[in-house]
Amino acid sequence: MNRFSKAMLALAFTGAALVGVAGAENGVTDNSVLLGQSCALNGPAEALGTGMQTGLTVAFGVANANGGVDGRTIELKSMNDSYEPDRCEKAVTALIEKAKVFMMIGGVGTPTAKAAVPVCEANEVPFVAPFTGAEFLRNPFKKYVVNLRASYNQEMEALAAYLVDEQGLKNIACFYQNDGYGQAGLAGITKALESRGMSLAGTGTYERNTVAVGQGLSDVAGTNPDAIIMVGAYKPCAEFIKQAKSNDATKSAVFCNISFVGTKALTSELGSLGEGVIISQVVPFPWDTSIPVVKEFHNEMNKAGKSDQIGFVTLEGYLAGKFFVNALDNVEGTPSREAFLASVQNTGTFDLGGFVLEFGPDDHQGSDNVFLTWVNDGKLAPLGNTSIAGVPIE
Repeated sequence: MNRFSKAMLALAFTGAALVGVAGAENGVTDNSVLLGQSCALNGPAEALGTGMQTGLTVAFGVANANGGVDGRTIELKSMNDSYEPDRCEKAVTALIEKAKVFMMIGGVGTPTAKAAVPVCEANEVPFVAPFTGAEFLRNPFKKYVVNLRASYNQEMEALAAYLVDEQGLKNIACFYQNDGYGQAGLAGITKALESRGMSLAGTGTYERNTVAVGQGLSDVAGTNPDAIIMVGAYKPCAEFIKQAKSNDATKSAVFCNISFVGTKALTSELGSLGEGVIISQVVPFPWDTSIPVVKEFHNEMNKAGKSDQIGFVTLEGYLAGKFFVNALDNVEGTPSREAFLASVQNTGTFDLGGFVLEFGPDDHQGSDNVFLTWVNDGKLAPLGNTSIAGVPIE
C-alpha cells in the first residue's frame, strides 16, 4: 500500500506549535506527524544516540520525499539526555507534555528506558524501537512498548552457544556497567550458562558514563578467564580491552561485546587492539548489500551525504524509521496512538526488505535474530561466514 508522492524532507528539531486536526491525537496535523526522541547526543554513548537519530531521519527523509504518509510528513524532535535517567525522564516529559509529540521512538539505553517507559505509559504514548534489549521491556508484556530488536538474553545465548558449545571454553567472566543495563546483560549470560550447568567464573563492574575500569579489570583478572563477556558502552569497553591486553591474566581471553556497545565506535577506539573481539548484533551486516533493505540503506545514506556513517547503529535507526512509516501507512483515517498499535498487531508481519518483523497481540518484539561478528585481520566481518567480505576498521 503505497500512498507516497514526491515532496521535500521535513525534519523538526524545534518545539514550534503545530496547528492540529480537529479531534486528532497530539502531534498529528493535516500535513505532519511529530515524533519525539530522547537519547545521548553527547558523552560516552554519543555515537549511539546520534547513530539512531541519523538512521531515523534518513528513513523519514525517504518517506517525506515521496509525499509522507497520507500527505503527512514525518518530523522528529530529538532531545539530549546524555544517557542519564533523570535527564531522560525530564526530556520525555517535555516532549509529551510541551512539544505534544505523537509518540516516542529510538530511545537509547536500559536505565534511560526505565525512566522513560513509566512516563509514556502514564500518558498512553507508545515507546517504539528503543536501542536496548532489556528483558523488562518484553516481560511482562507492555502494551505501549514496541521492540524491534532481539533481547539481551537472546544475544547472550548466541554468545554462550559459540564460546561454550562450539569452542569448548569453560571459564567465562563478565565485566558490566553497574546499573540496569549491566544487570540485564549479567542476568542474560548467567541464564545462558546455567542452562549448560555452568556459572560465571567472576565479575567486575564500572560506573555509567565513566571509563574507570581498573578495579573491574582487577576483579575479572583474578579468575584467569578464557572469555570475558562485556556489557557496557564503547569508551569504557575499549579502555577495558586495552588494559586487559596488557595484563598477563587476561591478555589471551576472548573479548565479547553485545550490540549496545556500538560496533563502529568500539572498533575505531581500539584500532589494532580490536583484533579477535567478538560482537553480537541484532540487525544484518550493514555492508551485505545482497539484502534488499541494506542495499536501500546504502543508497539513501549516500544520497543524504552520510555514507561515512554507515554502520550497525544507523542501520537499526533506519529500520526503525522504515517500520514506523509502514505501520502508520496501514492506519486508516486520521492517525491515533491506539490505531498505530492496532496496526502493528493486526498487520503482524512487516517485511522491510529481507529483514522481517513479526508481532502479535501479546508479542511486541519484532525480531529474534542475533548475528555474531568479529574483528579478523583488521576487518570487521560476520563470524563463521566467509562468503561476506569484511570491511576495514577505520
